[in-house]
Amino acid sequence: MVTKRTQAQWNRAMNTQKMNTRKMNTRNLLMVIVGSAMLAGCMVGPKYHRPVVQTPNAFRDPADNPQLQAQVASYADLPWWQVFQDPKLQELIRTALKQNYDLQLATERIGASRARLAITRSSLFPQVSGNANFSGGKENLEQSRFNFLTLAADAAFQLDFFGKLRRANEAARAELLATEDARQVVALTLVSDVATDYFTLLQLDLQLAITRDTVNTQTDSVKLTQLRLEHGVATKLDVLQAQQVLDTANAQIPDLERQIAQEEDAISILLGNYPQDIARGVPLVEQALPPEVPAGVPSSIIERRPDIREAEQILIAANADIGVAKAQFFPQISLTGGGGGSLGRDSVFPTTFPTQIGIWSYGAQVSQPIFTGGALKGNLHLAESEQRQALIAYRQTIQRAFGDVSDALIGYEKLHQVRTRQQDSVADLQETVRISTLRYKGGTTTYLEVLDGQRSLYGAELTLAAARGDEYRSLVQLYKALGGGWQQ
Repeated sequence: MVTKRTQAQWNRAMNTQKMNTRKMNTRNLLMVIVGSAMLAGCMVGPKYHRPVVQTPNAFRDPADNPQLQAQVASYADLPWWQVFQDPKLQELIRTALKQNYDLQLATERIGASRARLAITRSSLFPQVSGNANFSGGKENLEQSRFNFLTLAADAAFQLDFFGKLRRANEAARAELLATEDARQVVALTLVSDVATDYFTLLQLDLQLAITRDTVNTQTDSVKLTQLRLEHGVATKLDVLQAQQVLDTANAQIPDLERQIAQEEDAISILLGNYPQDIARGVPLVEQALPPEVPAGVPSSIIERRPDIREAEQILIAANADIGVAKAQFFPQISLTGGGGGSLGRDSVFPTTFPTQIGIWSYGAQVSQPIFTGGALKGNLHLAESEQRQALIAYRQTIQRAFGDVSDALIGYEKLHQVRTRQQDSVADLQETVRISTLRYKGGTTTYLEVLDGQRSLYGAELTLAAARGDEYRSLVQLYKALGGGWQQ
């Protein structure tokens, strides 16, 4: 009796399994058909095309050097370690690229955007979940023990006939690329900031050295004038006038030391360190300047500058969001399915067998917005407005980039002229002071003439040091404006 009952249950289980296999094959075929239909389905919304932006044929260059403007290669094509050849500056930049907190935040934003893309992309695939349940016990009536394992699975899949999910994935991918470009913007700015602050520090060092040399020179001059007063060949006024130049120079030293310390603090923060001393390398007067600085082809700046690429990726994402908003007007179709079964053992029927009850189901759901009070239309208008804003921002970024390059070219050219002419002025004043000193010692002029020359020379030397710093800083700004400095 038990044997016949067990055999009957086994036969029914095998028949159920065969039926389930046939249904599974039918379901797989249905999935293939639906997947093919989805792939062939249309995507609503505009397809992205890079906007046509009219750019100048050449950068505005006050040098007006046709040979330089005709060069395809750009100064920004050089990596930063070839532009800034001071070993100490290179070490500072490498430390900043490794430790700066702004750059670390930008890197983490890339990871967050990559995670958001993975979340968005997951909706393109079926969502499957499984459940398991184990139970056991004893029945006093038949003195039987039993153990059963129940397994069940559910699946859901949204058909993307109108491209809502694919457009959302396109937008998320563009936002990821935008965060990568944003990180390059941070790296470019960081390199230029470290170099700019370093050259400012070298300029202050040079001005401090000039001031201390002036103090030493004027100290000797005061002693000499005092000695001449004691021998009756100078006046008390000569001594006081010499002391004025010395006092002026002495007053500059604490202020320059303050500026140096604050500049070191600023560089330390850029490096991701607490305020500390900064090591120097080559002095400012020995820093190398390139023989020429070609700007390259104007159209190449669109590809080279990361802020322009970031603005374009934001535009691509906004364009894809229009497709997402338009797809909301169309039906949303989802497929669902589930199935399960149980395995168990009973002491009355010791043979393990599949349960007689096989559970499976499938279905489809269609959702069509009918009345939303204008929410869908407002959402579409919002997406279109954001796309137009992104387009305006993209064009504005390109325009500002050309403005940056023009300003940097003009600045570097004119500041170079300022520095060379200031060198001539210092040389003339040095000769003036030398002649005035000889005339004073010979008794043919007053000390006022020497004093005026020394004051003018001291001020001119400080101005020349500032002009040198401005020239190097303008070179850094030109390199940044052309899109160089983010290579690592």
